[in-house]
Amino acid sequence: MTTTTSTMNQLSDRINALAESATLAMAKKAREFKEQGIDIISLSLGEPDFPTPKHICEAAKQAIDSGKYFAYPPVAGYADLRKAIAEKLQKENNIACKSENIVVSAGAKQSIANAMLCLINPGDEVIVYTPYWVSYVEIIRLAEGVPVFIEGDLESDFKASAAQLKDAITDKTKAVIYSSPSNPTGSVFTREEMDEMVEVLKDHKGIYVIADEIYEKINYTGAPISLASYPVMYENTITVNGFSKGFAMTGWRVGYIAAPLWIAKACEKMQGQITSGNCSIAQRAALAAITGDLGPTISMTEAYTRRKDIVISLLNEIPGVITYQPSGAFYIFPDVSAFFGKSADGTVVHNADDLCLYILNEAQVSLVTGDAFGAPRCIRISFAASEEDLRSALSRMKKALGKLQ
Repeated sequence: MTTTTSTMNQLSDRINALAESATLAMAKKAREFKEQGIDIISLSLGEPDFPTPKHICEAAKQAIDSGKYFAYPPVAGYADLRKAIAEKLQKENNIACKSENIVVSAGAKQSIANAMLCLINPGDEVIVYTPYWVSYVEIIRLAEGVPVFIEGDLESDFKASAAQLKDAITDKTKAVIYSSPSNPTGSVFTREEMDEMVEVLKDHKGIYVIADEIYEKINYTGAPISLASYPVMYENTITVNGFSKGFAMTGWRVGYIAAPLWIAKACEKMQGQITSGNCSIAQRAALAAITGDLGPTISMTEAYTRRKDIVISLLNEIPGVITYQPSGAFYIFPDVSAFFGKSADGTVVHNADDLCLYILNEAQVSLVTGDAFGAPRCIRISFAASEEDLRSALSRMKKALGKLQ
């Protein structure tokens, strides 16, 4: 059954106004091509290509075999997992939290949605550091909030300044959201930049910051810096993290927040009416991940470092592509606006959307348009793929882009 205007009218305004995730849409299109027998190299999804480390999988098997984890788990997560997360945040991030401040959810995406739905009233403004992860804006709108964008460009390493943040604050501002390391750019806030952000926010006690740190383990600049580690910001910061990226556990769906107690309790209440507690077996796997050997995580980050260098080197060989050095995550977000207005074989590239479709059709490489992240001059390339696939994909792209005149 296809969706028609008539059936759309039967749906809520809420779902009709909700945009589809651009990353998932491109991944779906790539799968359709593969089903037709077309050799597609997918560089669109933010998903590690490594298997989940063996010791984590073994913990899940042991949990199943024990017969102890088949009942509903606590809504906020098992006590031992929440304790381990709190201890990790205390030790690694200098965040003075306890188990009671932790809520475990079905991925960081649900964690963000819980926080937004608990904090935002209709008309409240949420300042969004741009480029942004695709779901931030739709979740804000789902909560009936109003996104307010502050934009960082390539010259500023894609990081909006503290001055821009200050200028964006109004009497309607309720929250701020950013990611560091960033999806889609890989940018990481420095200590000096975080200090400047704190100077702006510390006196605004009615503004809450959602700090998305899901890529903290994939960081090429050293130790992560958490906003909640600043004592003056602790009561106004919701730290979001999870296991998908650093532990190659995307399919396990385990994320969490660390937040002031009243916010944590509100998120637990919200989650209790939507999904209840997260998968029991996935939580046992997560406990093994956060308390176990970090060797596989370190090895993965080393591999991403090599891949980053390969991708940047090969992109620099393509005339018209403007690159930079990402400091974390596994993305590069080059400016490709030099190709706008060009054409090949009757196909005209007007914008980044067109360019991604052209590359998919001409080079059989799937990417994501920067427009989905609030940066229409760019495209997102994930280097969470094998070195062989990356070299092949960039070779195909170079050939396809060279045809545009």
